[in-house]
Amino acid sequence: MTTTARAQGATVWLTGLPSAGKTTIARVLGSRLRAEGHRVEVLDGDEIRRFLSAGLGFSREDRNTNVQRIGLVAEVLARNGVLALVPVIAPYADSREAVAKRHAASGTPYVEVHVATPVEVCSVRDVKGLYARQAAGRLKGLTGIDDPYEPPLDPALTLETDLQTPEESAASVYAVLSARGLV
Repeated sequence: MTTTARAQGATVWLTGLPSAGKTTIARVLGSRLRAEGHRVEVLDGDEIRRFLSAGLGFSREDRNTNVQRIGLVAEVLARNGVLALVPVIAPYADSREAVAKRHAASGTPYVEVHVATPVEVCSVRDVKGLYARQAAGRLKGLTGIDDPYEPPLDPALTLETDLQTPEESAASVYAVLSARGLV
């Protein structure tokens, strides 16, 4: 009986404002990683909210619960050899820190990436119409506008997506994963 080494998993947590480019970068990176034969899951924040966190609102408590649920799923996947790409806003530093600590406790690699797109650029992209709805008075609690976003103080990588393409951003994340021996 032969044994094969299990692939190294990791969580790549992409945090930033709405329409910053988190999901686009995760999908580009995911395609590259899959093409190389890695096991990859993109845990899209919108999909998780629709299914795993259905019924949660946007209070600080509900946002924290949502982030912790996503963090648990990502950690379990990563612990079992999957590269979990997690493009979520996750606006509060303490919520993200709790996810990082969960990973550390299980010895699971965790890479935090700040998708640092200026709010002015995000509002022009406005892929979901959130900024337009907020400006029209039909949406309250938009992260970065009338609800806080606490940027990471010491991310593994900061991406300025207003200055680079999604492919360049994904390549930068890949370089960090490679430097850490995760790909």
